[in-house]
Amino acid sequence: MTDRSELADFLRRRRELLRPSDVGLPDGLRRRTPGLRREEIASLAGVSTDHYTRLEQARGSAPSESVLSAIARALQCDLDERDHLFYLAGMTPPARRAGNYVRPGLIALARRLTDIPVVICTDTGELAWLNPLATALLPPLPDRPGRGRNLMWRWFTEPDLRPAPTEDWDRMSAGHVMDLRATYARRAGDPDITSLVHDLLEVSEEFRRLWERHEVAVRRADVKTFVHPEVGAVAVRCEVLLTEEADVKLLAYFPLEGTDAAEKLELLRVIGTQQLAPVDSSPG
Repeated sequence: MTDRSELADFLRRRRELLRPSDVGLPDGLRRRTPGLRREEIASLAGVSTDHYTRLEQARGSAPSESVLSAIARALQCDLDERDHLFYLAGMTPPARRAGNYVRPGLIALARRLTDIPVVICTDTGELAWLNPLATALLPPLPDRPGRGRNLMWRWFTEPDLRPAPTEDWDRMSAGHVMDLRATYARRAGDPDITSLVHDLLEVSEEFRRLWERHEVAVRRADVKTFVHPEVGAVAVRCEVLLTEEADVKLLAYFPLEGTDAAEKLELLRVIGTQQLAPVDSSPG
């Protein structure tokens, strides 16, 4: 059973420990209470402010596993704190895989890369954190956790939203599947990767055809082009930083040399975004 009062107390105390600068917000805002505001945590977690507020007030419906994981990331809980959060909600914590947890230090590193788009995602493609420039560059994301924030799922189930030139689709689709093949073998039997692959095989003929090739390659770098509705084509060099467990990866998109990508990224940075970036801030 959910221990509503203890869950509410833990959420409130964790929120009050965070400073605005911890999540990329300016420190100068006048605040009546210590820490972050409820609406800021809700935005960082990708859940509604009303739902999060009800949790802190020990009322409302019980949170789902995906919502709890997103809130734990937004509150920058370590694994022990995340597990405690799940126990208070009456749930069994997820297995201690890196893909269910992004270390605050990795996010702190990502926040220093302010002039390039940066994405942190799991090895299954679930977005865990995006910086503001990545948020401006990528297509809009739903405001709640789930398949809509999975890069693999969106690529194969919503091809009209692919942010890439059509002539690149075949190469990128094959790369996605080869990388997912490597993850599938390394994590054989894990329910998250198994269910994702099963569902993609059911809904996408393109994915099914590529999966049957049984080609495999871990993606560590790439050159790709994003097509943005306001600035047009942005050519980038993607460098992939894998964590030790290889369950979480940081994708850094550098402007491709010899193109106008740097100027277009700077324009996007000036245009900015009115939304807080992450799934956890938080993207895969």
